[in-house]
Amino acid sequence: MSPTARRIETAVWLLIYGGLIVVGLGLAVQNNHGPIGWTLVGFGALAAAAGVMLIWVRSRINEDD
Repeated sequence: MSPTARRIETAVWLLIYGGLIVVGLGLAVQNNHGPIGWTLVGFGALAAAAGVMLIWVRSRINEDD
């Protein structure tokens, strides 16, 4: 596996899991601080979506071993 593919694979999991944790945190904060909670939910969802998009990018990398 090429170094670029490894970096993308690491970024995929960091973005997906980190985004989902931030979404959960935003939902927990939402009751007391609405705008901050929604902001966290939005950023977390964007991070998770970026991770999903990187899965597609990783699948399109041609590796000539």
